[in-house]
Amino acid sequence: MTTTIFFTIVSLTILGSILALILYFVAQKFKVVEDPRIDDVETLLPGANCGGCGFAGCRAYAEACVKAESLDALFCPVGGNEVMKSVASYLGMAVAEKTPQIAVVRCNGNCDSRPKTNHYDGYSSCAVMSSLYSGDTACSYGCLGQGDCVVVCNFNAIFMDPRTGLPEVDEDKCTACGACVKACPKFIIELRNKGVKNRRIYVSCVNKDKGGVARKACFVACTGCTKCQKVCPFDAITITNNLAYIDYNKCKLCRKCVSECPTRAIWEVNFPVRVPRKAESITVEQK
Repeated sequence: MTTTIFFTIVSLTILGSILALILYFVAQKFKVVEDPRIDDVETLLPGANCGGCGFAGCRAYAEACVKAESLDALFCPVGGNEVMKSVASYLGMAVAEKTPQIAVVRCNGNCDSRPKTNHYDGYSSCAVMSSLYSGDTACSYGCLGQGDCVVVCNFNAIFMDPRTGLPEVDEDKCTACGACVKACPKFIIELRNKGVKNRRIYVSCVNKDKGGVARKACFVACTGCTKCQKVCPFDAITITNNLAYIDYNKCKLCRKCVSECPTRAIWEVNFPVRVPRKAESITVEQK
């Protein structure tokens, strides 16, 4: 009996040693040696893990930077140009400065201008609501107002305005990570250049219906009338599928289109208040 136990222990010990050696050699053969620079680059990043860079998180992005031959196609929207300069300096690369961007809500159909035609009584989610039907107004393109964009924002940069029922973007907090853009099933949120002095001009509408139909559904909808396109001296405005779009790379912020739009679908942001012309002032005083 004692001999049997002894041989059993010896056999198990030898077998365990052999398996341990096999595992050791397998581990050595297939081990992955990680570049130590990945840790250093990760410490230079904001650590938001928002996915705005197009990668799963900051570490995955750091690994991509270390392995890349050039940083031209890589950008951290949260850290911006300053972080990219730090990463490039550490890796001994050059990086071009990119124009800062911000999320823009391209829907102006508030509760007053876009009357409800029915009442949604389901789970509070734009994605769910969009999958069930076109919305609770006659405009099938506009904001659904359930706040999916608010939920996905890691920076508290977007909130629902209870007065208008539309999302509002906090310029000081928005990092242009793009999470809200991806979350919106109606594609009304767009990343645009912040512009000179944070001034921007854009069409706050995505309705592609013909003019009469769009205007009936929403009083401030773009009707594709082409008036803005005709007055633009920089060819920055195109009309596609009954909808005007302003190219922020071509727009020089002259604001001619804003004054020309009959439905006020074109918005000007962070501009000084317009001073009435002399003739207009005289007319107002006479009245």
